[in-house]
Amino acid sequence: MNLTLTDLAPDDPRMSADIAPLIRTLRPQLTAPAFAAFAEEAYGQGLRFTVAYDATGRGLGVATHRLLATSRGRVLFVDDLVTAPESRGRGVGAHLLAELERRARAAGCARVELDSGTANVHAHRFYHARRMTIGALHFGLDIAPDTAPVTPPDTLPVTAPDIAPE
Repeated sequence: MNLTLTDLAPDDPRMSADIAPLIRTLRPQLTAPAFAAFAEEAYGQGLRFTVAYDATGRGLGVATHRLLATSRGRVLFVDDLVTAPESRGRGVGAHLLAELERRARAAGCARVELDSGTANVHAHRFYHARRMTIGALHFGLDIAPDTAPVTPPDTLPVTAPDIAPE
């Protein structure tokens, strides 16, 4: 498949025409205004939007990614990797991921990393087939205004044999 990869900035009209619909297949709760606000803020924080276009100019997939300095070394972190449902299995995601690996190497990164939803077994198979390994579990704590703060208990129970109480 002949694909052209293009990086887009938030002020590019193709962001709403080409990238937003792809991202919404993964995150359907994002309205058009919410996507525009997200894209503007995230771009300012270093997020890049790389879209894969076919020969007709149709956006078939997108990777959102950024370079991070971590205690594990420099990392290219993939926030989202999405292929249009009708284009899955045609090499679009593999093409995007190969480009991200190329960029990571050029930037002196030690790794390409991403998070994948625990129920997304199709994505897990895709990543495993490309030599990616599961190196961690990603935990989150909802701190939305309507949630109660976590109150630490007086003593924390020892839940793992390698953790000794103080």
